[in-house]
Amino acid sequence: MTSTLEQVKESLGAKVPAASVTKVMHSKNPVVDMLVSPKFKAQMQLALPKTLTAERLTRIFLTEFRKTPALLNCDQKSLFGAILQCTSLGLESGGALGHCYLLPYGRTCQLIIGYRGMIDLARRSGQIISLYAYVVHEKDEFSYKLGLYPDIEHVPSSEADPGPVTHVYAVAKLKDGGVQFEVMSRAEIEAVRARSKAGRSGPRVTD
Repeated sequence: MTSTLEQVKESLGAKVPAASVTKVMHSKNPVVDMLVSPKFKAQMQLALPKTLTAERLTRIFLTEFRKTPALLNCDQKSLFGAILQCTSLGLESGGALGHCYLLPYGRTCQLIIGYRGMIDLARRSGQIISLYAYVVHEKDEFSYKLGLYPDIEHVPSSEADPGPVTHVYAVAKLKDGGVQFEVMSRAEIEAVRARSKAGRSGPRVTD
């Protein structure tokens, strides 16, 4: 069985010497010390779905701390609140899945759920059979209408450069046979980004 010390060493990077990891584990980072404690892991495991383990999430969070050291300067209440919220939703922070993100805003840590996380939660609700998100470019053929008979048509451009993004939309097929879609124009997306605390950085820009 891998020891806690070895797990932290792995999460912080293979080149980190054991002495440095020991220092991180104790006096300098009480947040890390709490996160790897058996008591906190037991709390996480109680809230997790069967598909995730506390050990896996612990490694993921430690990796997030390594990538974004400012998280360790956040108020502990907000940081652990975001961690437990992420845990209760069964979402993985950062990484390839990009379900959600832990972002520091000064001394406050905020959990931001990405669109992949939203899709995952919607599918798990049992009311949605399928849910897909798409990006529309300027040279695509795209039209939609609302009202009594809503409809949407999208034929992607076959050109190597399809042009700038003009819209994004999501289509959900419901359990009762119905279909719903939501469309956002680029202007609407930019307006949301401008209001966001992470408008100039974070997953809204990098994803």
